[in-house]
Parts: sequence; structure tokens; C-alpha cells
Amino acid sequence: MRYYISSMKVKTSITLSEDLVKILNRYAADNRSEFIEKALRSFIAQLARDEKTARDIRIINDKAEALNAEAEDVLAYQVKL
Repeated sequence: MRYYISSMKVKTSITLSEDLVKILNRYAADNRSEFIEKALRSFIAQLARDEKTARDIRIINDKAEALNAEAEDVLAYQVKL
């Protein structure tokens, strides 16, 4: 997946729990902003994938009865050994 990385940055302030900041410093002491931006992009991408999966499951479930009937019809034509 490609991300559009804008050169324009907006300064913001967030409040994090102390334990999370300690972990953040362990992994991204040199550039916390970049680390948080990458983590947030990754999390948002996962949310989008989860939404797509949920949408696909709803479509399959909505069509399940018809798909199952079609499968049973096809199975009826198989030769029994």
C-alpha cells in the first residue's frame, strides 16, 4: 500500500500515559514524531482493511442463502461413486 506523505506538517500536541511514553522512547527516541506518524498511518490503514472485510462479510452473508442453494444444485449433478 502506498501512502501519500505530505511535506506540509502541522504541529499538534497530544497527551500520553507515562508508560506509553517510556515504550515510545525505547523504540523512537531519535524521532518520536516520525514514529507516531508511521504508527498512526499503519493503524488507520488497518481500520480501513477491517471496514472492507466487514463489508465483504456482510455481502457474503446477505447472499449466503442463494449461494448455498446454488451449491446444493450443483452437487445434485455430481455422479455418485
